[in-house]
Amino acid sequence: MFFRSISRILLVASVAPLLAQQPGVPTDWDVQKLVVAIAEQSARIQPLVEQVRPKEWVAKGASDAYVQQWDSAHNQAKAVKLSADNLVREPERLSAALDTYFRLQNLEVVLTSLIDGVRKYQNPPLADLLRSVLSENSASRQQLRQYLVDLATVKEQEFKVMDEEAQRCRESISKLPSAAQPKKKSGKQ
Repeated sequence: MFFRSISRILLVASVAPLLAQQPGVPTDWDVQKLVVAIAEQSARIQPLVEQVRPKEWVAKGASDAYVQQWDSAHNQAKAVKLSADNLVREPERLSAALDTYFRLQNLEVVLTSLIDGVRKYQNPPLADLLRSVLSENSASRQQLRQYLVDLATVKEQEFKVMDEEAQRCRESISKLPSAAQPKKKSGKQ
């Protein structure tokens, strides 16, 4: 009975990698290429963000919020790169994929608002360039989003299989007869 339980666990362990290669789920190599592309696109945003001067805009009547948005965009552009590097190393980690996706999405939201300020208070061609680079990331962000959905589905399936197997193992173990207790020798002989 014990060996049957072990064989079931080994079966689950051997099936789990196959689940990760289901049709529709990109391979680790494909995910790494996607994330490298995201990191490269985000790296092109950093020098453009460096050219933005929101502190000078305040003198022209702009809101102080642009300074905070610039700080956020500056930090998020760096964070996307770090997060993407983590995901390249471990593409099967759901938490790393989520972190990269949410940072990328946050960068896009902050930059969209900042671009309006660049257009109004600094340099419309720079705003157009920022928007262009940002839109390049859009397709990659959508691919990353789909990978997240696929990865979460696979992880749920793996968890379900492991949970069902654990339940069967527990049930099998609970049905085992208890080992016969050795009888105590009485003091009389």
